[in-house]
Amino acid sequence: MAELRTFVVLDTLQPQVASFLGTVSQGFLPVEGQASLFVEIAPGIEINLLADAALKATRVKPGMQIVERDFGVLEVHHDQQGEVRAAGVAILDRLGLTEADRLKPRIVSATTITGVDAHQTMLINRMRHGEMIKRGQTLYVLETHPAGYALIAANEAEKAANVNVLEVRAFGAFGRVYLGGDEANIEEGAKAALRVLGSLSGKENAGVR
Repeated sequence: MAELRTFVVLDTLQPQVASFLGTVSQGFLPVEGQASLFVEIAPGIEINLLADAALKATRVKPGMQIVERDFGVLEVHHDQQGEVRAAGVAILDRLGLTEADRLKPRIVSATTITGVDAHQTMLINRMRHGEMIKRGQTLYVLETHPAGYALIAANEAEKAANVNVLEVRAFGAFGRVYLGGDEANIEEGAKAALRVLGSLSGKENAGVR
């Protein structure tokens, strides 16, 4: 049986997060304001069956599908949140699981660096797919387990504060969110990210350190 690592609905994709997904995805790209479902399972190969279930049962469009040996990731979206939630039901039915069977998100690390040096900003800007960070701004890096929960953390941070979404790594062993901006906004965005992760239920997650 597949392990349900991440299962989460983003009710309203924020402008930067939607644009970020458009940068790193190869499917039907989402736009801001749409609802999105992000699913991560292990082993990865079974994500093909879940895409089949969601697309046959609803009108959602797939934006991202990643198939690795260990992990599989699927993102689907639609203008109507009901379609996205129905896709989630179809996926859970195919798995024979419920939302309660997902892993509860675990915060692995959270780091804030104020007054970032210009040389470090250049290093960050070379690896990011989103906005850029400037010298003197504040950098926030959040690491999650499982990886998929990084996406909702970034989305909620953008909802809550005027932050720049630099990078989101939402697949693999661990997820990471990189945010930049002034210190006050980063503080508010970080609080929102941590708050949403703390609100999600699921199976207890000891994780891998």
